[in-house]
This record gives sequence, C-alpha cells and structure tokens, in this order.
Amino acid sequence: MGRIAGRFSRVEPRRRAGRLVLGLLADLPRKNCWTIAEWAGDATPDGMQHLLGRAKWEADQVRDDVREYVVEHLHDDHAVLVVDETGDVKKGMRTVGVQRQYTGTAGRIENAQVAVYLVYAGRRGHAAVDRELYVPRSWTADPHRCRDAGLGEDTAFATKPELATHMIARFLDAGHQAAWVAADEVYGGNPKLRAALEERGTGYVPAVACSHEVTTRAGKFCADALAKKVPERAWQKLSAGAGAKGHRFYDWAAISLADFAPGSRHLLIRRNRTTGELAYYRCYSSQPVPLTALARVAGSRWRAEETFQSGKGLAGLDEHQVRRCASWSRWVTLAMLAHAFLAVLRADEHTRHPAPDALIPLTCNEIQRLFITLVVRPVHDTAHRLGWSHWRRRHQARSQASHCRRQAARL
Repeated sequence: MGRIAGRFSRVEPRRRAGRLVLGLLADLPRKNCWTIAEWAGDATPDGMQHLLGRAKWEADQVRDDVREYVVEHLHDDHAVLVVDETGDVKKGMRTVGVQRQYTGTAGRIENAQVAVYLVYAGRRGHAAVDRELYVPRSWTADPHRCRDAGLGEDTAFATKPELATHMIARFLDAGHQAAWVAADEVYGGNPKLRAALEERGTGYVPAVACSHEVTTRAGKFCADALAKKVPERAWQKLSAGAGAKGHRFYDWAAISLADFAPGSRHLLIRRNRTTGELAYYRCYSSQPVPLTALARVAGSRWRAEETFQSGKGLAGLDEHQVRRCASWSRWVTLAMLAHAFLAVLRADEHTRHPAPDALIPLTCNEIQRLFITLVVRPVHDTAHRLGWSHWRRRHQARSQASHCRRQAARL
C-alpha cells in the first residue's frame, strides 16, 4: 500500500483504500461496500462509497503503480502480454457500459458489462497490469446517458482491438519490454492491431478463425484449407505450458507465409491429440524463432483466464456494485492490486522457500487463506454486528417503501 500512498492527497482516503484492499482479500462470501465496511469495522458503508465515488484520487495513477509493481517482481525477458476480455452479468441498464451482448462468463448473450484486460505473464507468475472498459455504440451515441454514467459527452466508440492497442502502447511507452503478445480471435483477426505491433517490432501469436485468410507464396488460402495440406510428418508434439495437472501437450505445425515486409510470419496450427480439434494462430516475429517458442506463446493465452478466475474468486474483481465509470475504474484497479499482491507473494515464496517433495508449492488461494487468517483477521464485538444488522434492515425498509411509492404512482 505504500507504493500508492502518494496518490491520495488526504490520509483518510488513503487509509480507507488500505482497508478496502484488505477487504477484497478477505474470505467474505460477497464483496461490496456494505460487506467490506462491516468487515473493516466501519459503522456504515458511506466511507467506502465515498472512496469509490467522490474522494479525490486518480485510479489511472494507481494502475500505473500496479503495473510497475508487477513488472518489478515478475520480470521476465521472455514475458508475454496477454490481451483478453471478461464480462460481468448485470441487471438494469444504468450501469456504465452495460447492454445485451455476448460474454464468455455466461457463455451466451446476457445483459452484461465487458472490459478488456492486459495481463503480464512470465515464468514467475502472471497478473493484470491494465484495464479498459468497453463502451458500446449504444452508449457513445447517447451523450446524456454517457454524462449520467460519468463518461464525457464526447466519448468516442472504440473497438476491443483498439482498446488493446492503447493498453499495449501504454505498457511499452512506460519503458517496459515484452517479447510477445497473445490474444484470442477477436484481436488476431484485426489487421490494425497486428500492424501496430509489427511497427514496434513486438512479436505476436493471436488466435484466428478457421476462415481467416492468409497469403502464402502459392496464393491466398483459408486457415482450415491450409491445415488439410500439412503432411503428417510436419506435426510435432510440444507442450503449450504447464497446467495444474502437468504439461499440456498438443501436436503443432507451422506454415510460412509470404513476407511483404521485414520479419518472419507463420500460420501456426494446434491439433488436440485426443479429439483432433484444430486451432489456428497468426504469428509474427522480427527474427526467425523455433516452433517451440511459438507454441509456448500460444499456450500463454490461458494465463489471462487464470488471472480472471483468481482475480474474481480471490479479490472480488467482478463483485463491484457501482454504476459510474470512475467508481468502476477505482474498484477494478484496487482489485488488480489485491490480486497482484497474491501473485507476487506466491512468486517470492516459490523462489525463497521451495516446497518439500511431499507438498505442492503455495498457491494464491492458500496464501490468501493464511494471510487473512494469521495476519489481518479483524475481531468485532456483538454491538458492532448488531449495529450493522440494524443499519441493513433500516436501509432495506427505506428501499421497500420507496419501491411501493413508485409502484403506487404508476397505478
């Protein structure tokens, strides 16, 4: 917390931010301003809500501190920047950026809010270092709706690949290096994103659709058409990286693409050794690299999924109950900081205190459990618990009465 202390002009919001981050790491069944305020010992949630909504501090500056913290402790010369999106299912239409759209969280079209994240993935660990909220056209075309949600009335629509391009540029412009970028089909099929990475000399291995067209020396072909031409001897069994149950082995093949500019370009094909299912990747590197390197980068894309899973499960990344853009940015940034703390502590423990053969290395889940149980578990008396019960019931009674009045007015 000392790293971000200078971002707060007053001591009260700085201390409350520290309690909020601890609350995000707590073993609460649900994490929001109400539950965290009660856990932290506050009499009401007003202070936590003020921190997210009205207190003076810049979430983007804290985001930069999180990025520096992650890169400093998880530094890897062969690190991969993974771009991916995640959605949070929401009710109503007033939460910033919400609309009916597909989200992988639900696996279908839902009323949801979607954000794009940039994850730093190295050998020592992985954590999110940047975030951008996806604001659909239905919002940017409505200046009044944007204003009510804390967005500027002149907010321009930006596609998810454009948001990814901004975040990658922000990371590189801050003086950091990343050898590779990995992403899914939404980003791999975008030529502007690929061109921006090539201009910077940054390698990439994003997924593309089976219908994606590439140009070889023999002409243009769809990815699935080229896969049928690969001879069996060209496939190599390689690991896409270690998972919870060991290395994930697939068959891999690479097809050289026509080079109209400096650099090495390939279509990478992955084949499931059990089902035969194929996946395709568009690859670029400033210098030729072995197939093992391309397979490793392609496998790194799953680090984003792991980051979302642990960020949501351990740090409340998706449990924000806020409507305005600034409040969303503040909650998500502090949740990123909380998760980064766990990822860094895990990496340091693995380096300094390797686990004996009879134990698996410490996981983020186990570190969170030990940290909260042994270090910061607060103890509150009966009066505090009863006071919160009284506050909740009074607030719910007011909400119920207000709902009944609105309902009666419509009759």
